Amino acid sequence: MVEVHPTAIVEPDSKLGENVIIGPYCSVGANVIIGDGCRLVSHAVVAGNTSIGANTHIYPFASIGHPPQDMKFKGEPSKLLIGANNIIREHVTMNPGTEGGGMVTQIGNNCLFMVGSHVAHDGVIGNHVIFANNATVAGHVVVEDYAILGGLCAVHQFVRIGCHAMIGGMSGVEQDVIPYGSVLGNRARLAGLNVVGIRRRGFSRSEIADLRKAYRLLFAEEGSMSERLVDVSEMYKENEAVMEIVDFIRGESSRSICQPRTEHGT
Repeated sequence: MVEVHPTAIVEPDSKLGENVIIGPYCSVGANVIIGDGCRLVSHAVVAGNTSIGANTHIYPFASIGHPPQDMKFKGEPSKLLIGANNIIREHVTMNPGTEGGGMVTQIGNNCLFMVGSHVAHDGVIGNHVIFANNATVAGHVVVEDYAILGGLCAVHQFVRIGCHAMIGGMSGVEQDVIPYGSVLGNRARLAGLNVVGIRRRGFSRSEIADLRKAYRLLFAEEGSMSERLVDVSEMYKENEAVMEIVDFIRGESSRSICQPRTEHGT
């Protein structure tokens, strides 16, 4: 059974799944699809070609699916695809894609978007991702599974954030962040591995030890990065987590890899 509050505006062409609740003063556009068990608490607006997966909760004053903040956007019928079991808190904004980025912004499953966080056009957000209050990602950003973005951080367009990475609060991130990495600062630098997060994910002590050894080898000052990648991939070819870092660094990107500070402070 669908419940729609008398003050809510739900366009007749929208599609609502079973047991959807649309609270007071919400607005649901004509091309919106809302999955089973979703709830719009109150004063939330879902517009555009937006699809929301089952059991997602959206809180007051969230703006979901309105046109992207991109001067090149010309009204093309792009999409915003949101997975299941997400929590989208107050004042969150999420924009659809653009012609220049594949026409789709995609959000995974089981994510938490805290108050005031923002996902710009053409972003790809994985599963189990957390955006703390006012965390912001620009257009074309990729955030992989289990990454955490601290409060008030800002991520430059086209940056990749690897799986299980941690972005410290108030950081400005201009470069790709390796899987399992931890970055901090204005302009953020790599501060080590996200050991606390890795432990919480159930990684063993030996797995964490291997990650630490591989990290030290990869970001040593001797030799080139390409040489160090070859060495690490040979030494840890059976270690899935280490190879995720290696493959990430080797992957195509328009941004460089975020590096630790050297002994000279550079």
